[in-house]
Amino acid sequence: MSYVAPVKDMLFVINELAGLAEVNALPGCEDATPETVEAVLEENAKFCGEVVAPLNFPSDREPSYWHDGQVTTSKGFKEAFKSFAEAGWQGVQHPTEFGGQGLPKLVAAACTEMLNSGSISFALCPLLTDGAIEALMTAGSDELKNTYLKNLISGKWTGSMNLTEPQAGSDLALVRTRALPQGDGTYKVFGTKIFITYGEHDMAENIVHLVLARTPDAPEGVKGISLFVVPKFLVNADGTLGARNDAHCVSIEHKLGIKASPTAVLQFGDHGGAIGTMVGEENRGLEYMFIMMNAARFGVGMQGIGVAERAYQKAVAYAKDRVQSRDLAGSAGPVAIIHHPDVRRMLMSMRAHTEAARAMAYVTAAAFDAAHHHADAATRKANQAFYEYMVPVVKGWSTEMSIEVASNGVQVHGGMGFIEETGAAQHYRDARILTIYEGTTAIQANDFVGRKTVRDGGATAKAILAQVRGTQAELAASASADLQAIAKQLALGANALEEVVDYVAGNMKSDIKAVFAGSVLYLKLAGVVLGGWQMGRAALVAEQKIKAGAGDSKFFSAKIGTARFFADHILSLAGTYRTAIVEGSAGVLALDVEQF
Repeated sequence: MSYVAPVKDMLFVINELAGLAEVNALPGCEDATPETVEAVLEENAKFCGEVVAPLNFPSDREPSYWHDGQVTTSKGFKEAFKSFAEAGWQGVQHPTEFGGQGLPKLVAAACTEMLNSGSISFALCPLLTDGAIEALMTAGSDELKNTYLKNLISGKWTGSMNLTEPQAGSDLALVRTRALPQGDGTYKVFGTKIFITYGEHDMAENIVHLVLARTPDAPEGVKGISLFVVPKFLVNADGTLGARNDAHCVSIEHKLGIKASPTAVLQFGDHGGAIGTMVGEENRGLEYMFIMMNAARFGVGMQGIGVAERAYQKAVAYAKDRVQSRDLAGSAGPVAIIHHPDVRRMLMSMRAHTEAARAMAYVTAAAFDAAHHHADAATRKANQAFYEYMVPVVKGWSTEMSIEVASNGVQVHGGMGFIEETGAAQHYRDARILTIYEGTTAIQANDFVGRKTVRDGGATAKAILAQVRGTQAELAASASADLQAIAKQLALGANALEEVVDYVAGNMKSDIKAVFAGSVLYLKLAGVVLGGWQMGRAALVAEQKIKAGAGDSKFFSAKIGTARFFADHILSLAGTYRTAIVEGSAGVLALDVEQF
């Protein structure tokens, strides 16, 4: 089955929940009119559905391969990336000053989702390039910006992020890659980096590696890390490509999923030293890399939503086509399995999770736009706080849910889901990496606890909960039984989340291990409650549209039905999460290490 982008649902979320009208009114976002945004999404849907999506299954069967230092990507990737770049898709959210389209992150989020529904393996290259662009835009000198940004934004060159080393996974304090000053403003870089997505490929003429390394006098730990641009090919003063740099791919990994995306082992400096240029100030590299990493973390959340949507579409198509067993209410013969209650439950779970995650991510993207473009400083600050609080949830919850959704997709297919030829298993395998790279779910949760909750004593979380309760009151005031049922569960969920916020903020100093024992569940609780909030908001809009006789009543009725399912089957778990977090730490910490 081919992928058809859910443009109608995307536009509903963009307009009604994320507030495109308000984003369009921001300085610098004037081009994002409803007509333009709809045209961009329709065109992107066509590209992702017709060009990228057909490559997904074949590229899993015949992935990228390495030979003698060179990586050849899967058949069709090079041509598709050329079309992607020529159409300007890499530059959707990047500044017009450097050749981008200058559209809001809200629009880019939808385009990112569609590209990942088409093929996560393909979409990883633009995702990493986006991160490199963000880092250079924020911390790069004018010379670096002028040298690299235009070609990165055009897709002529691509970017990679080089953090991990054999001895330094998530603990970047252990980074050993060295950068020796040459006296002319450049450095010679020596070291090994592993798990480098698109660290070598044949889709662009140059690869701009952003590399964490230590200068000779750097202090120990994370405070002694600097960031360097180390291009695959050196760049001459006139912008043309020069000699091959001493940065080489010595192998690529053989993986469970995303097989078409080359994950490289890069060796810097085996032949005299790779030439690099420092980004920003010395010893502030981790700070700059976090700019790239946070952009990537939001992008990985969009990957989760993209693969969930693709798995859902495949499962629905199969359920409508597969005939097996009679209807429980009675039928003359076997019926399509979509008539069976448990299949419907699984499909509704897949749909509800995906729609909640989409709404949450798009609303978060709109907050980013307001944080960067709003004229009022206080409004910018409030939206920045909201965005920062939400990023680990978008990354952590959306990717965790994508595994569940893809797993349900396999289950809907039954035995055929376990057979690779159907393609359902690929979505499950591809989704499995999403909770690991760019920071595992536990790392997202640690950040969520420490930086996003404890640092301000839970103030940002409480401000968001005030908005949740405002929505809950509107739902409760409705005459609709569905909306009242959603209101009931949203109230219980908000209470559970507030109790946990108080528990986390209040016990961090006195019982830090107990707090972190529940950190991942806290993140999941936030995803469930804040996803339920967005579904409740969607139901309110849908009810208003139906009453006004505006638009597609069938679409709006489905919105209410999906929101009701989310409340009854997913949001209702909030109390269980609360109990496990507040009362369950003893069970996590019960055994000594030696008892395992």
